Formats: sequence, structure tokens, C-alpha cells
Amino acid sequence: MITIKELGFSYHESKEHVLKNITMTLEEGRIYGLLGENGVGKTTLLTLICGLKKPKEGSISIDGNDPYMRKPSLLSEIYYLSDEVAAANMKATDYAATYGKFWDNFDMGRFLEIMEVFETEADKKMNRMSAGQLKKTHIAFALACGTKYLLMDEPTNGLDIPSKAQFRKAVMKYTREDATIVISTHQVRDLENIIDPIIILDRQDVLLNASIEDICSRLYFDYSNEMHPEALYCEMIPGGSIQVLINTTGEDSKINIEALFNTVHRHKELIKATF
Repeated sequence: MITIKELGFSYHESKEHVLKNITMTLEEGRIYGLLGENGVGKTTLLTLICGLKKPKEGSISIDGNDPYMRKPSLLSEIYYLSDEVAAANMKATDYAATYGKFWDNFDMGRFLEIMEVFETEADKKMNRMSAGQLKKTHIAFALACGTKYLLMDEPTNGLDIPSKAQFRKAVMKYTREDATIVISTHQVRDLENIIDPIIILDRQDVLLNASIEDICSRLYFDYSNEMHPEALYCEMIPGGSIQVLINTTGEDSKINIEALFNTVHRHKELIKATF
């Protein structure tokens, strides 16, 4: 379990906080979608969780350990996949064999299997791969490490539509049942079917951290042509509209994450009070 309490961070001597008063708990066996406007600190939060940066305020605990202390037994259970990936001057298989030894559960057979799923040549030099092939190679390596904690920053950036589908299937198939996975993204439609719970981050607060079941029990997503003056958010879509309302009837509905995101940002205090 990851426990974050009153976390604050700023770069160097800057008085402006990138993150402030961030408190949340991330449970095992979940795939969290980390959403937020550009610049709110999603990437910074991921690097703090994996111990690459030290909090200026508050604390982060992973199974009772401070990740910044870089305890080897904990580091072997964490993998952070950056949005920017390196094009190493070696074959993907050599890269995996060289760096996989730092993670106790790394499985070369699993790496090769995922590379095959991604239709990417494992014996090809990484600096000769296309941007999409390189990204898929690093995703395959991340999944092959078999870590309990997997943090991924914009993993679908640079992937074409078939590759995004491959990514979703791979995440569902090749991650541990007890894993805590956090995926930062602004391309919510790419991950709409696999992320649950959903975190919506603001600089000074966590606006939302809730399961889809909980969200749909408190908010209603209406796709009809009937206009509701009490709607918190309304957007025209082909064939009608999507409206978000407070769920007063207990009726179930299908979530629209983009509409949810816009609703939360328009009604920050109301949403916090609702959840």
C-alpha cells in the first residue's frame, strides 16, 4: 500500500509549490488513472512515489518504507516508466538481459512474449526502432519486471491505435493481481476501460480519488436528448449530449471520463463535498 500524507514539493529555491497538501492512499490490486491539467504535478508525483525526488513537506510510505531511502528490497518492487524513453545502442534482448537483473521478478520469457504481442522485433537495436517500437519495448520491459508497484507516465504517447489496444491487453494480462498500478495520462479514452479508481489531481489538492462504482453511485451520466437545467456539465456529442448530474435516484449509468474531468474542474468544492 502507498500512503501519502500532506505531501508538498517545490523545485530548488522556488517559493511556488508544484504540489501541496496532497493526501491519498493507493491500494493493492488496483489500476489507478492519474488525471490532471498540464503542469499540476502528475509526473512530479510519480517521481516522488518511486523515490527519485525527496518531499519538501509531508511523507510517502510504501509498505511502511520511505522510497527516498532507496532500500534495495523496495526498489526491486517498484518500476517507473518515464514518458521519455532511451534509445540504447543495443538489441532489446541485450537491454533486457543487462537491466533485468535489478528486478528480482524479471522474466525474460515474459519480455519476449510481450514483445511478440506488440509485434516488435526483440533482436533489433533500440536506436534503430521507430518511436512507437521503442515505447513498446520499454513497456514490455516494465511489465516483464513483475513489480508490485508500477508507475507509468503517459505510456500511450506515441502509440498508434492498434498498439494502444495491445497495451491495454498487456496491462491486464501481464501484471500481478496484487499490483498497485498508477498510470498518468491526458489521453483518457485510451485507458477508459482499464483504469479504476480515478484520481484527479490539482496543485493544492486531490480533487477526486474514487472507484468508478462510487463515482456512478454519486453522479449520473445522461446521454439522452432531454436537457436538464440542473446538470453540472453538458457537452454536445453526435446524436445528442452528455450531461452530468448529481445522482438522486440511485440509477446506474456509464461513466464518461472526459465529462467527469470537466465536471470536477468546474465544481471543485461541490465534488469534494459529494465524495
